[in-house]
Amino acid sequence: MPFARLATATTPTAHIGLGLAAVGRPGYINLGRDEDLGQNRSVDALRARTHELLDAAYAQGVRYFDVARSYGRSEEFLAAWLHQNPGRNDVVIGSKWGYTYTADWTTDAEKHEVKDHSVRTYDRQRAETAELLGDRLDLYQIHSVTPDSPALTDKDLHARLAEAAARGTSIGFSTSGPAQADAIRAALEVTVDGEPLFRTVQSTYNALETSAGPALAEAHDAGLTVIVKEGMANGRLAGPHAPQALKAVAEETSLGCDAVALALVLRQPWTGVVLSGAATTGQLASNLHAAVVDLDDEQLSRLAALVEEPQTYWERRGQLPWH
Repeated sequence: MPFARLATATTPTAHIGLGLAAVGRPGYINLGRDEDLGQNRSVDALRARTHELLDAAYAQGVRYFDVARSYGRSEEFLAAWLHQNPGRNDVVIGSKWGYTYTADWTTDAEKHEVKDHSVRTYDRQRAETAELLGDRLDLYQIHSVTPDSPALTDKDLHARLAEAAARGTSIGFSTSGPAQADAIRAALEVTVDGEPLFRTVQSTYNALETSAGPALAEAHDAGLTVIVKEGMANGRLAGPHAPQALKAVAEETSLGCDAVALALVLRQPWTGVVLSGAATTGQLASNLHAAVVDLDDEQLSRLAALVEEPQTYWERRGQLPWH
């Protein structure tokens, strides 16, 4: 397993990864993005920003980088960075297939991405990813599995994925929506020739949405590496937008709301990697302080009161505009 490299890492920040969803394309749903990226969102500008973030993350001990076919040019940007830094062989690279980017480098597209978990889409996107990342790809994940996803029952797809696993690529899946726990448990039952297919799971878990926690613990106990995405709830837990309870705890720790929010995820015993979705190097540096946040029981109790019902959380997420 490529993630074994992180298990023995000496830097605390090795268990914080960098996801490139927010900088691989000009439009995304994170709050505050207008201020973060400014007006120049050309390909060259976002490539330079991505490389700056990757350099900063690597220098501070981050060793997992996460992209996807639907994150605009994120794979292309990461591939170029890897080519420019051939000696950085200790990083773990994960990508995802199942969504096709359709916004054509605009922020006001009617649809920014289209979901399709068919074998045909897998074959096409696997070839596209291979052309860019080649043998640097460690992990390939099905993007946003839900309980009704055909990816959970398609035996032909499972055989394709098992073939990729036999050639050395770890196979994982990500989840989204209010029924994440059901999707995780269904995926844990998927086997090929009697062997579990999936080696990782990437799910949304944060101070507002904790419903996947028990299922993620089960996945961890089953031997999967757990990757947590959206630990900042798409910016809802960042300083300007954070609930008052989070702001108060952050002030007590003398660190940012983001560091406290990500620390809540890192302290879960089943967390393997929590993703930073930083769009600036300043945000990244603040996020990485999560590795040293120490929260007491009273603070944890106050933060636990922030949890929303899953349906409420996902409805609000679905209403966030693309910036």
